[in-house]
Amino acid sequence: MIRVLLTTTSFQDTPGAHHDALAKTGWEIVRARGPLNEADTLALVGDIDGYICGDDAITRRVLEKARPRLKVLSKYGIGVDKIDVKAATELGLPVLFTPGVNHTTVAEHTLLLLLAAEKSFLFHTDSTRAGGWKRKTGRELLEKTLGLVGFGRIGQEVAVRARAFGMKVIAHGNHFDEAFAAAHGVRRAATLDELCAAADYVSLHTKLTPASRGLVNAALIAKMKKGVVILNTARGEIVSTPDLVAALTSGHVAAYAADVLDQEPPPPNHPLTKLPNVIITPHIGSRTHESVQRQAMAALQNLALALRGEQPLAQVNPEVASIG
Repeated sequence: MIRVLLTTTSFQDTPGAHHDALAKTGWEIVRARGPLNEADTLALVGDIDGYICGDDAITRRVLEKARPRLKVLSKYGIGVDKIDVKAATELGLPVLFTPGVNHTTVAEHTLLLLLAAEKSFLFHTDSTRAGGWKRKTGRELLEKTLGLVGFGRIGQEVAVRARAFGMKVIAHGNHFDEAFAAAHGVRRAATLDELCAAADYVSLHTKLTPASRGLVNAALIAKMKKGVVILNTARGEIVSTPDLVAALTSGHVAAYAADVLDQEPPPPNHPLTKLPNVIITPHIGSRTHESVQRQAMAALQNLALALRGEQPLAQVNPEVASIG
């Protein structure tokens, strides 16, 4: 019998048709609660044929132990930065993923974070829950400039929603759809420095690569407007946590609102969970009933096709997996 390891918790915890689809495969399912560290992942591989993973640490050591039985990795979602794609390619293991399934959901979450930051939403709800009536004066989004770092599917969907709020939108990225930008009134920033100088809000939508790790550091923050708000629904490691904390403490960065951290889940003393001008949600930007089912069904179909020796819906290109 085919044995499949399933670790993504949103797949497991969210009701939907994907559970029936999984049961109908007839596979033996080994379940674990991810994201798993390397040690936990190592303990579970070795006698599995397929792997539906979330953000588990799938290192060369894990892959070497998993072979020769493991035939395919099916990523639930689009980020493969926790997978050693180079090692998987060398070992002949295809890495599949599910592009195009969560961009609307993540874009909606980005606007939620922005509104929550600018309207002091948590401060106000905490006040009324505690029996108080404390109030802060917020800011409206109309005519403010949103800078998008990355202009792929998610960045484009954020742009559409920001324009609906009457915002000005500028974007910078390696891949820039000129036709989309023209249709939606998005101005192209020639450089990241240009974007940072112009934006009231900087929103991160680029993948994690060696080039983007620590991209938002003290030097880049210094080029941003005083009072800038930084949004991050991409990866926590794109931001230098010590540099961001310093900027939040000094007031150069007015607020940081993110769905990701450099350590997930964070340790109890993580500085970004303690500051009053920070909003952190637990990596649930793509966790809606609609998006979960799209991702789950795509990951299942990818795995089933690959195990049958057929062409999957989407496979990671190892030549571009680490290119920003």
